[in-house]
Amino acid sequence: MRNLHAPGSGCTTTHESLADAFGIPELMPPIRRRTFIAITGLTKSYQVSGRTLEVLKGLDLEMADPGITVVLGRSGCGKTTLLRLVAGLEEADAGEIRRISGKGEDQERDFRIGVIFQEPRLMPWLTVEKNILFGVRDKSRSQSLLSHLLELTGLAGFEKARPGQLSGGMQQRVALARALAYEPDFLLMDEPFAALDYFTRAQMQQELLKIYQAEQKGILFVTHSIEEALTVGTHIVILEHGVCGKEYDLEAEPFPRDLLSEKMIQLKRELIARIEESMER
Repeated sequence: MRNLHAPGSGCTTTHESLADAFGIPELMPPIRRRTFIAITGLTKSYQVSGRTLEVLKGLDLEMADPGITVVLGRSGCGKTTLLRLVAGLEEADAGEIRRISGKGEDQERDFRIGVIFQEPRLMPWLTVEKNILFGVRDKSRSQSLLSHLLELTGLAGFEKARPGQLSGGMQQRVALARALAYEPDFLLMDEPFAALDYFTRAQMQQELLKIYQAEQKGILFVTHSIEEALTVGTHIVILEHGVCGKEYDLEAEPFPRDLLSEKMIQLKRELIARIEESMER
């Protein structure tokens, strides 16, 4: 137990570490990593009111598996556009996205991507279990897969509930379980916890880390929150002016992280300064 000062609150509260608060053991990010997605010269623009708006301008990026690559930047810098291009939901104007499956570099057609959006996007007329298994084709193993995912995401006992009976955090757990049921090679997460309150968001971040450690997936995580990037990222990339600016390797930093440690505070200051600088240019 230690005393923490909430920024700007002027008060002091007694607070357990995240590990104690959420029952999460201290985790070390995996050491052995491979490049799963390699992006070269990615360019994307849109036509807006008769003019060309360049969003991505020759972006280069490599994302590893396992690892959580966090793309950080101000609103409108192209984070979601990058995610949609990687997911194949839009086409780039130029550049290359190479997706390398575990079967080898020549197996790109077998590469599976799971996407988790800002909203859970569940089907309200289906139960939790039917939402999770909606895209599962192999019915012979659906029940064993369901049991595993319910336990992994903390949804055991809620399989017969419908989305309207669940909290926002629980709905996002269902969305995460549904994405994992697809058995993807890589997960794309577009600010998935942005709509949650502070405490639910913190809990979901720790749940994500637990799932990451168990499933050993590569993850591309988009956020505008510096605190969130420092909490979950093994690799942080600042997106600025359509390209990847400074990159930070946090793989050696164990989970869960103390964001009030001197090292994390210094890194937060550096990230803020970098983003503010990019806005002025």
